[in-house]
Amino acid sequence: MLAFAALYDAIDASTALTDKRAALVRGLRAMPAADAAWAVHLLAGGKIGGAKAGKIAASGELRRWLCEESGHPEWLIEDSYAHVGDLAETIALLLPERAGEASDGDAPGLAEEIARLRAVAGRDEATRRAAVVDGWRRWRGSARFVFTKLLTGALRVGVSGGLLQQALAELAQVPVATMAERLVGGIAPTPQAWSVLVAPLGDEGAAGDPANDPAQAAERAARPYPFQFSSPLDGDPGALGPIDDWQLEWKWDGIRAQLIRRAGRVVLWSRGEERLDGRFPDVEGAAMALPDGTVLDGELLAWRDGAPLPFAVLHTRIQRKRPGPKVLAEAPVRFLAFDLLEDEGVDRRDAPLRQRRARLEARVDAMSLDAIGLSPVLSPADWAAAAALRAAARQHQAEGLMLKHRAGAYRAGRRRGETWKWKLDPRSVDAVLLYAQAGHGRRSTLHTDGTFALWDGEALVPVAKAYSGLTDAEFLELDRWIRAHTRERFGPVRAVEPQLVFEIGFEGVQASPRHKSGVAVRFPRILRWRRDKAAHEADVLATLKAMIDGDA
Repeated sequence: MLAFAALYDAIDASTALTDKRAALVRGLRAMPAADAAWAVHLLAGGKIGGAKAGKIAASGELRRWLCEESGHPEWLIEDSYAHVGDLAETIALLLPERAGEASDGDAPGLAEEIARLRAVAGRDEATRRAAVVDGWRRWRGSARFVFTKLLTGALRVGVSGGLLQQALAELAQVPVATMAERLVGGIAPTPQAWSVLVAPLGDEGAAGDPANDPAQAAERAARPYPFQFSSPLDGDPGALGPIDDWQLEWKWDGIRAQLIRRAGRVVLWSRGEERLDGRFPDVEGAAMALPDGTVLDGELLAWRDGAPLPFAVLHTRIQRKRPGPKVLAEAPVRFLAFDLLEDEGVDRRDAPLRQRRARLEARVDAMSLDAIGLSPVLSPADWAAAAALRAAARQHQAEGLMLKHRAGAYRAGRRRGETWKWKLDPRSVDAVLLYAQAGHGRRSTLHTDGTFALWDGEALVPVAKAYSGLTDAEFLELDRWIRAHTRERFGPVRAVEPQLVFEIGFEGVQASPRHKSGVAVRFPRILRWRRDKAAHEADVLATLKAMIDGDA
């Protein structure tokens, strides 16, 4: 536990990627296998418990237990939390130091401490409280802070997936691409999984031969390939060369996914490396007709009468792990494949796109499946015609065009040059800042998270929350303004004087009875601070609602 806390501190203290990577290599190498496996799991965004295990501690419980353990009044706890912006840091600062806390000699390791917490998950409050308070009393300083972070499930320490891959590749002395494949889908926080993860190239079998372990064989068969991502195209596509060298497709507004048909079963993975088992039984059932040893990359879309439906329809499926007949009928889904990564059990990613596409068309067309189809290849005569297609993308429930070099291989991650996304400019409205609260991580002391509103008659109605898009200097200036113009406070949230106007961009607009405004926007972010506008000049709600049908 102390070693993980030291690693957390070393990463958090540096802004240089080389220093972070060195700290990761040094820290993970020094840990026992059980602790190192948990460390990687946590740094990759994993948590110590799951829904089936039950909760260990809710946020409200942690604040109440802090109040009881520290003797501080509730108002001081809440006020401190509002100023600090991070519950784990608030707890670490307000708890009293005690004699007899763990030292280097008798401190339990990370895996042992997590096992203690998992053992009380889902039990009565008194049992859970005793385990948490015991940890608070055992640890001091940064170890106490990290211990509480385990409970809140929000490390946010600035370790990207790429940085973790690089550090582990250096530790294991394997190529980064190999480590990316070993990490895809996450690793089980066990010593055995750690041994396989850091095994020398070619020795994975010695570390844990899946042929001798049916569970491990099934787990490996279910794993996706690392996703290939595209880079945004901001300039003239003509600079890319002749249009005939490029395969053009719609950039769909759905869920990017890999469809895996291996070992007699079907598995779906999202681009965020989340398994979607059971959520799309229509697609999973159809995929059983694919030959074993097939992996497709594509997009999940709500689909009816030969055309995609708005993302809001698909969203009703995302929220249900086991959709019933009514939901399946109201929101039918189709998987549109645009790449073939594995065929007949052979990895095809190094083949040029033109060959992969030919195999994909032969494979999918031969099946004639209602729930699985091909993402069409577009054939504009030149780049001007491509621009006209892009301008009409929203009519096809798309966000723009994808440009893929026909000679390109399928490479993990985001590599500039062979795959581009040529998106439409975002829609936007000018909205008034109504509420603000502190951000997270390095912005936990600044009010960076805003709620923005539009005029509906003489009332301002909230329509979006956004927390990105301004520079550090602008956020610092905005924070000073917010503190000086706060009208009311609701815990960490401040109601501010409705004076500032910001242009808020978003990708889509849908009707939403769950929102007071009647609309929901997708991926809102701040485009710019409209210093040239007064609050009364902000847009009206009707302008946003008109965008639902594409009228504005």
